[in-house]
Formats: sequence, C-alpha cells, structure tokens
Amino acid sequence: MTGDRDDLDELGKALKAAVPPPDPARKQAALQAALRAHDDFFARAAKKTAGTGRPTGQSRRWGGLSEGAQAMWKKLTSKQILAGTTALAALALVVVVVPEALDRGTGDAEPERGLEPVVSSTEAQSASGNETERATREGAVAPAPGIIGAPGQETGQLGASGDVVAAGDADMPIDFSGRENAPPELTFGAEIDDTEISRRLDGRAAAPEGERSNLTGGASTNESDVDLLADVAEGLDDGGLAHREIEEAARRGSQEEPLVLSRDPSVVVPPEMHEPAMTLYEPAANETYPDSAQAGIMRVADAPVSTFSADVDTASYSLARSSLMAGFLPDPQSVRPEEFVNYFTYAYPAPEADGPPFRATVTVDATPWNADTRLVQIGIQGRMVDLAERPPFNAVFLIDTSGSMQDANKLPLVKQALTLLANSLREGDEIAIVTYAGNAGVALEPTGIDNLPAIRAAIARLGAGGSTAGAAGIDAAYAMAERMAAEGETTRVYLATDGDFNVGASGTDALQALIEKRRETGAYLSVLSFGRGNIRDDVAQTLAQAGNGQAAYIDTVFEAQRVLIDQQGAALVPIAGDLKLQVEWNPAAVSEYRLIGYETRALAREDFNNDAVDAGDIGAGHQVTAMYEVALTGQPGFTDPLRYASDTVPEGGIEGELGWLKMRWKEPGEDSSQLVEQPILSDLTEAIDGPSDRDFAAAIAGFAELLHGSKLIRNWDYQDAADLARANRGDDPTGARAEAIRLIELAGALDN
Repeated sequence: MTGDRDDLDELGKALKAAVPPPDPARKQAALQAALRAHDDFFARAAKKTAGTGRPTGQSRRWGGLSEGAQAMWKKLTSKQILAGTTALAALALVVVVVPEALDRGTGDAEPERGLEPVVSSTEAQSASGNETERATREGAVAPAPGIIGAPGQETGQLGASGDVVAAGDADMPIDFSGRENAPPELTFGAEIDDTEISRRLDGRAAAPEGERSNLTGGASTNESDVDLLADVAEGLDDGGLAHREIEEAARRGSQEEPLVLSRDPSVVVPPEMHEPAMTLYEPAANETYPDSAQAGIMRVADAPVSTFSADVDTASYSLARSSLMAGFLPDPQSVRPEEFVNYFTYAYPAPEADGPPFRATVTVDATPWNADTRLVQIGIQGRMVDLAERPPFNAVFLIDTSGSMQDANKLPLVKQALTLLANSLREGDEIAIVTYAGNAGVALEPTGIDNLPAIRAAIARLGAGGSTAGAAGIDAAYAMAERMAAEGETTRVYLATDGDFNVGASGTDALQALIEKRRETGAYLSVLSFGRGNIRDDVAQTLAQAGNGQAAYIDTVFEAQRVLIDQQGAALVPIAGDLKLQVEWNPAAVSEYRLIGYETRALAREDFNNDAVDAGDIGAGHQVTAMYEVALTGQPGFTDPLRYASDTVPEGGIEGELGWLKMRWKEPGEDSSQLVEQPILSDLTEAIDGPSDRDFAAAIAGFAELLHGSKLIRNWDYQDAADLARANRGDDPTGARAEAIRLIELAGALDN
C-alpha cells in the first residue's frame, strides 16, 4: 500500500509543480505513475464489488463508480484526450478525483481507507487549466472528435502569434512494459472505443469486427467501414516518404517539415463512418442558403417545355447530415433534393466509345408516394478515363485563415483534406497555397508533388487569425492558377472557407462578377465549405456555378476523401461543359408535371440554344440524376381539369412517347455546343428482380422532399422512405446507403 501511495504522491507533486517545457522522458515517467495508480484503483474497485453480484469484465471497471464518474472516465478514455501535454493533467484528474467519486457513490460497498485523493479536485483542475491556457497562448488547436490524426497534434502548427508550436512527442507510444496483462501498444492521438479499451487493459485480443461498438449508438462495424477507414489512413499516409526522416527533422528543431503521426495497426479506430467533427450546435441565424422554394405544378397545355442546368453538387446532403447528427432538423431552405439524389452513385450504362462523352438512361416507374402519377428518372453517366493517362494537374488551394476558422472542424479539417489530396497526386502535378485573412498571401509557391515534404510542411504551418478578405484571396488564387497553367494541363482552384466573407468586395454579385471574369483563364473553381455558424451556402453555390465547378460541404475526413479522392477523375479530367437538359412533354400523354429539385438551376426555354448562357460542367465518371413526377392525360393528376378549357386534351402528340429529351453540351474549352436527343417512352420500365437503384433514388428524393416540407408527397412519411431505401440498399461498398437509412429514421424521430 505504501508503494502505491508513493506513486500517487509523486503524481500530485508533478501536478503542483510549475509546468515545464515538453519533455518526453519526464512525461513518460509521470504517465507511468498515473498508469500504476490507475491499475491499483481498478484492482480495489474489483475487490469492493466482489461478491456483490455485480458483473465482471468491462463492467467491473465501472461497477463502483457513480454515474457522473463513469461518464467522466468514459469520455476521457474514448476520445483523443491523450494527444499532448494536457493528457497528463487530464489523466491525473481522473486518478485523483474518481476515487473521491467512488467514496461518495451510492454503491453498497463501504469506502476503503487509503483511497483519499492526494490533491484536491480544485488543484487538479487548476493544473489542467494552466496547461490549457498555455496551449491556447501558443495557438494549439484542440483535436476534433471523429478526425483521424487530428491536425491539432501536428508540429509546425502556426499559433496566433505567428510562432510555430512544436508537437513534442505527440506520436510517442505509451510504454506498458512491466505491467501485468500489458495490452498492445497504444499510440497518442488514436481514438478507440471503450469496449476496446477494456479489452486492451485486460490484455485480451481485439474484438471481432462484428462485435466492436462505435461511439454513436452501438451499431456494429462492417467490412465497408473497415475498408473505408483503411482508405483514409492510406490517404493520410503518403506511402512513399519515410516517417523517420520527417520525425528526425522535427527533433533537430526544423520548422519546415511536419511531424507525421505514426499509425499503429493494432489500434482500433471507431468504425462510425460519419461521426461529426463538431460539437452540438443550435441552428445559426446567420447561415444563409439560396432561395429554393419548391417549384409548382406545370400544365403541359401552358408550359410544355422544362429546361435546367446539370448539377453535380452534393453540399445540401452533407449539410443535412451534419444537422441531423447534431440533433436538429436541417433548415428546409438548405434542402435541395437533386443534391440528395446525386450524392449517391447508380449503375448507369457507360457511353458508347464513339459517341458523346456521356449517356442518358431514362426510366419510368410508379411513383412511391402517389399511385396516380409516374416517376420519370433521367440518369446521365459520364465517360470513365484511365487516370494513369490523365494530363498534369495544377491545384491552387485558396484557404480562409481568418479567426473564425480556428474551430476543430474548420481549419484543422481543411489541413487534413489538403493532405489527402496532396498524397493522392503524382509526379508532374503541382500544388500552391494562397491564404486570405485581412490580406491575401502566398503560403506555398507552386511546388511539385515530388517535393511532398515541403507541401506538408506548408500545410502544417497554416494557422487562423484576422478578418476575411475574400475578393483579394480569389484574385490572388486565380493569378497563381494562371501562372501554373500550361497547354494541355488541368487547373483547379479549391476555395476552402466557413463562408465568412466580411472584408473587401464581399457582396455576392461582386464576387460572382470577379469569378466570371477570371474563369476565362480556363481554371475551374470548387468551393469547399467547412464548419457551422457562418455557412454562406448561397454564396458557395453562386461562386461554384460562376467558376464552372462544384460546391461541397465537408464535415468529416471521410467526406473529404469522397470529394477529393473518390471523385478525383471528375475534378482532374473535365469531359463536357455547359451541360443543359430540356424536356418537351407530349400533351397527348402527359397533362401535368413537376421537376423534383433543381430550383436553383432552372433556365428559361430560350437559354437552351444560347451558348452564351452558362450551365453545369461534368468530369470523367460524373453522374447526374434528375426526376420528374408526371400526371398522365385522362388520369387523376395534381389538379382538377378546367371546365371551360378547350385544350384539356390537346392534339398533336405522338403515341408511345411521354416526351422528348434534348441535351446540349460543349467540348471543354470550346464555345459552340452540340446537341443529342432521345424519346421518353410511355411504357413502364421493366422491373428489376431484387434491389433497384431506381427505387433507392426515389426513396432519397422522397426523404429530401419531406425535409424540404413538400406538400406534394401526400401521406408518405419518413418510415416509408426508410423502408423503401432499406429494401433497395443493394451494393453499398462505402456504407453511404446504410448511413442514409439511419439518417432518414433519425429525421423521423426528430420531426415527431
């Protein structure tokens, strides 16, 4: 007992002492003392619960603690708390406070002498607070839950003062040598769930995949989750540079190469795909969205033609996901059904080798929410390309480094996204980084991927502070892109921001005009939004459309991988510009129709043939899906027929056709468009035996309509959408469809 008491005394003295500079040896020694005290505490807790009927195994660890103490310990052990100097204070706080909670608990065992805290909780909190205050002064960024290898743990982090903050031994493994039942090595910065912690502290093997719990509801992992996590880990790890070289440079005091967190394959990462990299938030009044009021029902007799621009954005879906995961229904104005549907991939036929670079597939099905109408689905599949033969790629990252970007789900996540992209590019590609906060500046001159250490060092040095000069940054980024562009190469500007454009030419019209002028350089623009609270989704949509690019919202490292890696061909190899769709409905077959979504992409009928009118661009492998709900002539529709109209059933229709689809597009870099056409046949498309992509897409469209507040979906509800999606989940290699089903059910619970 005396030896154990000495260990706690040693830890108490370490906490009371002035906080020294980070020192690996001293931190290791102090941590060993904390771990020994931890073992002693749980051994006594087990002894106290012996014979009381309480369960053993993992439960013995919590059996003698009050609910508050249990929650504290679980939170500390299941999150990335062991990531820096503050880890020592945090772990010590548990060691000295939890026994006190045990003694005051409601368990039926008597308090055991010798477990009194060495230091008071106030003193321990003060020590922890001093560490936190020091980290804040130096500009350290707290790691975000749900982010692998949080950027707040990197060396080279630029603090508010502009000084680089060293990461110390952020990736130093805990030495468990000499401990009974020593678990496999754990690595600082890794996140594991409490089930795995219990197994490892018991010295047991990792749980089988199907038995691992996650941190957001206990759903079991699956092969898709494991594969996806492996993909992200591979993306974050360059796979070619030796970590030892970078770490050695950091130990020499270099501020030009970031310390890369080591990844121990024995560490189990939580399998939840999309745990939000954010805390719960209330819906923010200063978030703005484009006007997406639902389009009305159109009578074919009055308006037989429907025209719109292709759209491959997906920001609306991931924004809704972040809201739902935070416990709130999304703002109906933020819901754009076409972006929900286009978030997922479908098995559309590939285009012919000697035809246009895309192919349209049209199907007609019964409408799930209305037995009297038909659902016409238009699916466009872009041509796939061999990325090994693609032209060189120039990426200019325009990064908002204003003060509002310091949250863990903003700039730190931007840095991870940039690292993912950099690690996926190849020799011949170049990256440049322009920042804007008060004034635009160059954080990285154009640098080839063969000099990846310099790129990663520049990423690590990024820090947040100042106001936001959006226009100046855009100007500087396009100027950089123009410098980098060469004949036959593809150049893209990635604007990464939380939407807080508050200095300079911040009006949407002014920014749009600036980008429309700059796009003549041939560079494409993608707008990547991060965080919540300042989201300007309307600005992001406008700028992306003006820049011939896409808008995405990135809430997790997995979403960054999906946008920047999984869809890389679409960004690196454009195949069709200004893609417009126009449908002329046959009045003899269709009386009424409505286009589901695309309110922000609607075009006038005369815009279809006007090559000066901008429209959506698509890249290699891109898919575009659009849906119409139509009422057949002579059948019940959305409205009652007119009593005095002579055109209730117009003549001139062609039998066997619901309508005629026309598509205009331009070869990249060309000014004149080309036209392709095909009929929309009246017969229902042959049903598929088994899960159907068409039915899954219909379920997602219905889900979006419910969130959007549509009155046209009648008595259909969230459970109907979830049931239809579940029955047609089909092949789901990334788990995105399974996640969508959970989100539909969650929305139903929130919209009670």
